[in-house]
Amino acid sequence: MKQNSMLAMILAGGRGSRLHELTNKVAKPAVSYGGKYRIIDFPLSNCANSGIDVVGVLTQYESVLLNSYVAAGGRWGLDARDSGVFVLPPREKADAGLDVYRGTADAISQNIDFIDSYSPEYLLVLSGDHIYKMNYAKMLAFHKQQNADATIAVIEVPMKEASRFGIMNTSGDDDQIVEFEEKPEHPKNNLASMGIYIFTWKLLRKLLLADMKNPDSNHDFGKDIIPTLLADNKRLFAYRFKGYWKDVGTVDSLWEANMDLLDPDNELDLSDPTWKIYTEDVTALPQYVGENADIENALINQGCRIEGQVKNSVLFTGTQVQQGAKVIDSVLMPGVVVEEGAVVNRVLVANDVRIGRNAVVGDPKSEHIELVAKRVKEVEADV
Repeated sequence: MKQNSMLAMILAGGRGSRLHELTNKVAKPAVSYGGKYRIIDFPLSNCANSGIDVVGVLTQYESVLLNSYVAAGGRWGLDARDSGVFVLPPREKADAGLDVYRGTADAISQNIDFIDSYSPEYLLVLSGDHIYKMNYAKMLAFHKQQNADATIAVIEVPMKEASRFGIMNTSGDDDQIVEFEEKPEHPKNNLASMGIYIFTWKLLRKLLLADMKNPDSNHDFGKDIIPTLLADNKRLFAYRFKGYWKDVGTVDSLWEANMDLLDPDNELDLSDPTWKIYTEDVTALPQYVGENADIENALINQGCRIEGQVKNSVLFTGTQVQQGAKVIDSVLMPGVVVEEGAVVNRVLVANDVRIGRNAVVGDPKSEHIELVAKRVKEVEADV
């Protein structure tokens, strides 16, 4: 690799339990999004667009599909000589005999030899389950400009939500971090960590080796590594990100992130030719729209067959809405079939689920989004 180069490590091992059935058999970063993408397409595309040649993807739970998906580095242009996407499962045994990463820092620690083989000057650590577009090269330039030991990307969140995040308290015009609070009950500001870090590798390597030997450590960046850096008076800076960013850790937030794409002023702008989001090229027929179909403000991907009503909804590859069926304010993942006369309103329907004839699912007045993950039986029509 080039001198002053940066290697990326994507933390993609989270269980994603708050997505319920969506992550029973699929790792959270492999969950579908936006009609044709998977969540992990975003950090991988950001790496490719930022000129990062080598990316390690650290997998763990339900990772079979994710492993095979990210191993095809050519999807993101990361398959040239001396570049690539590398799947890195855990190698250490937990008490139950399972291979696990004990924490976010431990995931990096277990792969020090992989990182050392490329001799990077800087290490970029990313979460694999957020929706956003970011130029990491600009973040690295900021890191160098500040002569930082660590730089943490932050975004301003509503003050009422700040207690849900790790909060960076800064001083001065240069945003040097003076205090880090993990989900504080009474936050002092609204600069939330995005789970995106740049470290000077030599320093981080020393900290990780010491952390591995500490029996009292959580082996976590937020709980251990960052507080240690601050205690040692190292130079930590907050890199302010302005743009679309979504943590899709719940059914509600995943639904919201999909629905955001229907807003013509949405900051994410997946059609931007200067910052493409690359994904798997699925072989499918063009979408078919029947003569009696009624479509209003919808994102409809290839392979869809629409013969009923679709309003303010996102339909993934290969979904079907049959005659007389209604899909309103909903997200239908790949292969969903809504049979004749069925009504789907304000729900997220999981892959390959079939909604039976005349069935009604969802409630337009509900506070939370209903996840439909099992087949819904047809309802006999009143005669």
